[in-house]
Amino acid sequence: MITLKHLRYFTALAQHRHFQRAAEACAISQPALSLQIKELETLLGAPLVERGSRRIGLTALGEVFEKRARRILLEVSELSDLARAAQGRMQGTLHLGMISTVAPYLFPPVIRRILEEMPGLDLRPRETTTDKLIDELTAGRLDAAVMALPVSEPGLEEHFLFEEEFHLVRPAHYAGDPLPFPGLLPPGMRLLLLEEGHCFREQALGYCSMKNDVAPDMLEGTSLATLVQMVEAGIGVTLIPAMAVARETAGSGVSVTRLSPPRPVRRIGMVWRASTPLSQQFGEIAALIRAEHDRLLPLPPAPAA
Repeated sequence: MITLKHLRYFTALAQHRHFQRAAEACAISQPALSLQIKELETLLGAPLVERGSRRIGLTALGEVFEKRARRILLEVSELSDLARAAQGRMQGTLHLGMISTVAPYLFPPVIRRILEEMPGLDLRPRETTTDKLIDELTAGRLDAAVMALPVSEPGLEEHFLFEEEFHLVRPAHYAGDPLPFPGLLPPGMRLLLLEEGHCFREQALGYCSMKNDVAPDMLEGTSLATLVQMVEAGIGVTLIPAMAVARETAGSGVSVTRLSPPRPVRRIGMVWRASTPLSQQFGEIAALIRAEHDRLLPLPPAPAA
């Protein structure tokens, strides 16, 4: 008989595409995992896995089986969540994700606040890009995630948290210069961006109308900290979200300025599956996140007209 254990081990293998990493994720030995997968294939009477020397693939049946297995595991998990929801306050394990341009600045105070308010909660934070957060939410590997809105993904609910401005970061000697219009930068200056996969990159390009020279690889960074360091070196200018300003520009030789209206902004929200029984509890956590953001981030003065 196929059991939930079979399904959990198989979906872990399908996710990691590697027996050793899947076994580590399941906290079992690799031979034990291999045995369980082989047993599942025997029960089905057909192979699910194409075994290679380095990584494994899924057969056509395996691809279909994985989707069904994830759906079953998600529904079983949400049955357990019904009991958690009946307890009122959030307890148990919470897998909470955040995008990479929010997590370094908001995760530490938010984690402290959540654990103070909900001491029975086992919080498991996760930082990654928007696409991965959405995939993990829909697959049931995350309970909720903080990301830029809109997400517009079927089956997910979006709850607005706060709006955040982008700030212009220029080399220090530009401090007294007039602010550039959207789409126009000082002569010889290039727009520095996060690498592909970060939604903040697309938001910055949207504000600048994609009229700047962005092509060379050296003008892309893996983090906001790297972008600010590149600005300090005189390579170009960048935009960073308001919550990153204090940490990333402290002691650096850059000028940080609020842009003139209409200022570029992003909308940050908390997202969870529409089917979850824990919607009320997630709403309480969203309120804590919003309050912590508002406490930590007063707006700087606007630039002179």
